[in-house]
Amino acid sequence: MPSPETVLDAAEPMLHFLCGKIGSGKSTLAARLAAQPRTLLLSEDRWLAALYPGEIVDVADYGRCASRLRNAMGSHVVALVAAGLSVVLDFPANTRRSREWLRGVAQEAGCAHTLHYLDVSDAVCKARLRVRNASGEHPFTTSDAEYDAITAYFVEPDEAEGLTIVRDASTETGQAGLL
Repeated sequence: MPSPETVLDAAEPMLHFLCGKIGSGKSTLAARLAAQPRTLLLSEDRWLAALYPGEIVDVADYGRCASRLRNAMGSHVVALVAAGLSVVLDFPANTRRSREWLRGVAQEAGCAHTLHYLDVSDAVCKARLRVRNASGEHPFTTSDAEYDAITAYFVEPDEAEGLTIVRDASTETGQAGLL
């Protein structure tokens, strides 16, 4: 009978991507996915907050800083996969352009991927945002107006983009499980 170490060593690395509006549960699902053996979580929000404290005050700032972070992270993610780790990228895959970048990282890494699409209504997302904002635990706060401005860029993923998409509507009720 193989040891747990042998089973882990035999597991193929996987990239997990997340798509969903702000407050849909992406970070919660990312943490659950990252709890799997030999899996590392990379959070865009945490990296942006650490690298650009106080610099991200609007959508344009976010775009500028997030682009820099993506440029730096791609080769790092490829190296992590080459080392045998699965990676959960808690970077919003909410536009075709962001998904192209993620697909490119998966292709360069030469590994399987899954795009977890959290399909949650605006009303639920906004309610969750208010709770998250009030908790003070998230590095960024988002008003309803900012939510609307950011969500205007959201594009639902499509199979034609060449991604393996798993759609999850269970996060609407807060019951997201591993997909």
